Formats: sequence, C-alpha cells, structure tokens
Amino acid sequence: MIEVGKKAPAFTLESSDGGKVKLADHAGKPVVVYFYPRDNTPGCTVEAQKFSTAIPALKKLGAVVLGVSKDTIASLCKFRDKYSLAFPLLSDPDGKVLEAYGAWGDKVMYGKKMKGIIRSTVLIGDDGKIVKHWPKVSVKGHVADVIESVKAIAKK
Repeated sequence: MIEVGKKAPAFTLESSDGGKVKLADHAGKPVVVYFYPRDNTPGCTVEAQKFSTAIPALKKLGAVVLGVSKDTIASLCKFRDKYSLAFPLLSDPDGKVLEAYGAWGDKVMYGKKMKGIIRSTVLIGDDGKIVKHWPKVSVKGHVADVIESVKAIAKK
C-alpha cells in the first residue's frame, strides 16, 4: 500500500510514446502518476484532457505527468492521438503497478461490487518519495489540486 514519506514503488512500463518508461528515468523531478480505469470513457477522457491542459504549468514547475491504465499500447496511442494528449500513457496489462500503488481493488459499479482500477493519483517528490496520495479521485477540480501540491514542493 502507498504511504506518504515512503519510497515510491519502482516500475518500468510500455509507453504510448514508444519504448518503455522507468520511474527512475525521472529521478530529481516531481512525478505525477495518475491511474485511470479506461481509455475513451467520459471521466477518463475529461481527466486526461485536464492533465494535458495543465502540462505547460507542470513543466514550468519541473514536473512530469504519467497516466497508467491496463489498456493496450494500441488503445493508449489512439486515445492520446484522438485528444492530442501532451504526456505519455503507460500500459500495465498485468496490473502489478496498479496493485503496488493501491489503484486496484474493490469498487462499486452500477450497484455491483467488483474488482477494478481505482481512479487515483500519486505525487512523487524529486527524492523518489511519495509526497501525496489521492486514493479516490473525483475528476472535477482534481488537476488544479495536483498543480497546487506540485507548487508546494517545487524548487523555488
């Protein structure tokens, strides 16, 4: 389970930008890793667009955004291209990274309890430690909250 102040679980995942992305590639920068249930669904689309719009502000703060789902690379690429997303989407088909970050578990969908991806976000500091964890994200206002949290830790 994810704990603020602890080292973020390492990962290497296939990227929509080609090749693989390792968390270690971004050492020394704040990293926003957000986990979303599925490409092209309404909430996930709005969330991705909001993060994409926030990229210039986050880049100014030195931060990197990575979106993670179980979708295939082909699906991630279509989703990225359809909405001109300005950050890499990562594929976690076996869900190991989702589990390591507490983004896989019980959720209620249409009144039924089921296992699935829990929409959540983790902010990792430039030292590789977890600064903030949003365990159950509501899309509205979330990206603005993430930007404020990055500002709070960004090097002046």
